[in-house]
Amino acid sequence: MSKISPHPDATRGALAATGSFLIWGLVPIYWKQLAAVAPLELITHRIVWSLVFLLGVIAWQGNFPVLRAAFKDSRLVGLNLLSSLLLAANWTVYIWAVNTGHVIESSLGYFLVPLVNVTLGSLLLHERLRPLQWTAIGCAALGVGFLLFRVGHVPWIALSLAVTWAGYGLLKKKSALGAITGLTVETLLLFPLAAGALLWWNHTGEGALGRVDAWHHVLVLIVGVVTAVPLLLFAYGAQRIQLTTLGLLQYLAPSVQFLLGYFLYREPFDAARLQAYGFIWCGLALYSADGFWTQRRLLLKSVGAG
Repeated sequence: MSKISPHPDATRGALAATGSFLIWGLVPIYWKQLAAVAPLELITHRIVWSLVFLLGVIAWQGNFPVLRAAFKDSRLVGLNLLSSLLLAANWTVYIWAVNTGHVIESSLGYFLVPLVNVTLGSLLLHERLRPLQWTAIGCAALGVGFLLFRVGHVPWIALSLAVTWAGYGLLKKKSALGAITGLTVETLLLFPLAAGALLWWNHTGEGALGRVDAWHHVLVLIVGVVTAVPLLLFAYGAQRIQLTTLGLLQYLAPSVQFLLGYFLYREPFDAARLQAYGFIWCGLALYSADGFWTQRRLLLKSVGAG
């Protein structure tokens, strides 16, 4: 019988992945400081300054040949253009939601992502779902329906965030590029439009640069670091820890966001919302349990075969 030994960097990988999800969970605090800047302008800054940071990382890695080769493949360019538009839409909705008092509903969107991923896999990739996965999706659907009929509110922010992020992830699976190179290609494709918009706003005096105080200038200019650092940590961690562990850690980000919305920003969360979220959280628990049991069976089977 063969012994399964952990990856030598597993501990550092787990710490890196945990750090990435904690940053994503705490990032509403950062965006709240920039509430005076229009969400669309923040997205253009995010694109421009992320590109500066990412090109520095690409240079450090010596991956410019890979980056150039990516633009010679028209299919790959089209795939990354579509994923970049989904990512920009996700960012725009998220920043607008955070800065208009919808942090809790934003957290719901990212809680829903794993279940939307499974649903898309069934509908678009014809993946067969296990009974517990169907039950998890049903629980989430009940939760959304509960919000609609008991609260009288379609959770469009949560659904938009979940669908755009899940769609982005689906396209990333079809891309042959690594995380950093892929994000750089996506950012480059949006850069002309983003840079043009920033130049126009600066010309008309409507942009943040030159109009806000020194502290807000710093916040605007570090947006590339805020965007790219958790991605780098995530990419490092994902290569070194088991998929099951990564799947459980991903709930850290929306959990921290939820706690921020409830305790720090005092957003409304009544009994009806608690019941609706309870259905969704129950679905996530079932989904996680199914993933854990499936991975355990596969591990035991591989150990037995060895």
